[in-house]
Formats: sequence, C-alpha cells, structure tokens
Amino acid sequence: MNGNTLIASRRAFLNRMALTAAALGGSGLFARGALAEALTRTPRQTEGPFYPDKLPLDTDNDLIIVNDGLTPAVGEITHLSGRILDRSGAPIRNALVEIWQADAHGVYVHTRSANGDQRDGNFQGFGRFLTGSTGEYYFRTIKPVAYPGRTPHIHYKIKLKGEEEFTTQCYIKGHRQNDRDMVLRGLRDEKQRESVQLDFTPIKDSKAGELDAKFDVVMGWTPKG
Repeated sequence: MNGNTLIASRRAFLNRMALTAAALGGSGLFARGALAEALTRTPRQTEGPFYPDKLPLDTDNDLIIVNDGLTPAVGEITHLSGRILDRSGAPIRNALVEIWQADAHGVYVHTRSANGDQRDGNFQGFGRFLTGSTGEYYFRTIKPVAYPGRTPHIHYKIKLKGEEEFTTQCYIKGHRQNDRDMVLRGLRDEKQRESVQLDFTPIKDSKAGELDAKFDVVMGWTPKG
C-alpha cells in the first residue's frame, strides 16, 4: 500500500466515522427504556494479563496506523463500532472506551507477551474513544487472531466518572475455537454468551477486503438524571 492509497484509506475511515455518528444520532432507538426488554446485559469478563503495562504513544481509535506512519498493520482491516448503553437502553455519553488485542502474530503491546520479538510495530494494539451524545464508539483495527490457549478476541474496558470500571471481551461468531475457550465457556447464560460473539462481515466493494463488526455494550449501571 503506497502513501497516496494509505492517505485515501485514512480519509475514508474518518468519513465513515462521521457518517456512522450521524446515523446513530438520527436513529430513534435511544429513547430511555425503549429497548430495555430486548436488551441482554453485557457480561463482565476478565481483563487478562496483557492490558498494556506501558501505554503506546499513540492511543487514538485508528489501531492500524501508528502516529503518522505510512505502513499499515498486518491483518484484516476491521471497522469496529457500537454503542455504550445503560441497562434501560439509553446511550451513555462521555464513557471512555478502551480496546486492546494481540496483533496478527498473536503478540500484545505488553512486556511479558510471548514472542515479543515478532510484534508488529505498525499495529497500535490499544486504542481509546470517548462516546458522544448517542453513546457511539468507533475503531479501525484488525480482525482478532487466535494464539495458544485462546480463541480470537478483543478486550474492552469502559470507564465513566463515578462508576466502577467495566471489562469484557468480544469474539468472532462461529469460530471453531470458541467452544474450547475457557473464558467464553465460563459464561453460563446462553444469551450473554451469544451477545459477545460478533459477525465480521465483508464490506461491499472494499478493494482491501475490509470487514465490519458491531458490538453494543449494555452496562448494568443505573440511569442517572
């Protein structure tokens, strides 16, 4: 991928962010309590041992490009979006969404991650996004990969002033290793287990083979105000 292609791709990413936020903001799905009966509360899951012990210098929501680099990360580019909702279905504003995951070689941005010498230096590995009035978040990252002992997954941490930090994970729906993953299998509630498994859908007409995945995180927090 040359510099001009990369710039165009990044511009398309930013445009997609704006369109997604506008679409979410214009939908009628955010009335308090409108979705309460249909919502499944997102389960808490372990943070795991690889939350970055030293945050990268770049912590924005585009994980496939580090700072002003021109070389993208290895992996299947994925547009990961969704909403942070309270238990009544109302959007949560000013929630800090953090994600972190292994690179295409199964290496985390962590000093104790296995095979650290193989880490993709062009993959940010960690990103943040502050939700707006519609509770939306958006990341450009890679489709998660398996590594010894775990099925592919992406870690989430949600932070909101005055609330306890919330951690969870999401997975690839239908992946062959899901049934053997100890963390995913530890979710006894079938609806909760299904709620954290996502479709990674090819984006029509994407020449780069990009994917789209959506994950709404439903918190147990009590609505305020």
